[in-house]
Amino acid sequence: MTPPTDLTCREMVELVNDYLEGGLAAGERARFEAHLSVCDPCTTYLAQVRETIRLAGRLTEESVPSEVRDELLRAFRSWKDA
Repeated sequence: MTPPTDLTCREMVELVNDYLEGGLAAGERARFEAHLSVCDPCTTYLAQVRETIRLAGRLTEESVPSEVRDELLRAFRSWKDA
């Protein structure tokens, strides 16, 4: 049985944004980091999220080709209507 203080991978994924934004209480942050110290897949996931944020921060509207922008807008509109 998993001790109640251990964080599952699913819980880790749900907390990753709060962790990166510094929004976790000290105890939750410690649990999060303890999980990372023993879980390579979650460590990789956190690195991927960090890289995605870094790369997305470099995007500008002008850097997105108009056909890609139009396709994204169509996708989001159809998703909203679903």
